[in-house]
Amino acid sequence: MAGSSTGSANPRFYFDLASPVAYLAAERVNHVLGEVPEWVPVRLGDVGPFRCAAEVDAYREDVERAARRQGVQPLVWPDPFPTDSEWAMLAATYAKQIGRAVAFGLAAFRQAFAAGRDLGERDNVLLAAAACEMHPTAVIKGAELRGTRERLAAAEAEAAAAGVRETPAIVTAGGDVIEVPAQ
Repeated sequence: MAGSSTGSANPRFYFDLASPVAYLAAERVNHVLGEVPEWVPVRLGDVGPFRCAAEVDAYREDVERAARRQGVQPLVWPDPFPTDSEWAMLAATYAKQIGRAVAFGLAAFRQAFAAGRDLGERDNVLLAAAACEMHPTAVIKGAELRGTRERLAAAEAEAAAAGVRETPAIVTAGGDVIEVPAQ
């Protein structure tokens, strides 16, 4: 679904590709809801800032424990972690515009947290795009459009206005915000 999701009759799943917790939620959200929500890329903060290496290690242990409980293959952490997801999020916003948000989101999350690839590197983002049949030239051009950056900013403002404070989160058709824990 392209454009704004304001007034959507379907639930919306807000995600940030830098978040391993969002990755775990992405792997189960369609099944748990029993329908495919509108996937909306946003950067609202979930990962960091970490004060020290011990905090990063504790965070990783918590997420890895959640992945084991969920039955997801062991995480492979991208280096660096956390990563700069800005360009990947613009590519995700472009993917949403062309109806590929779910496919691209899952492919990008898997590149980051199942293969350990840094989504701050364009080639890794383009690899995810290719996995869901998005042409690399189109992705590059689409991600670099001012309109795409404006759509991402609008989605972030819309999420904040709906009460979403961090990702992953689901906003139900009734407007309730459900923050998704790692579990």
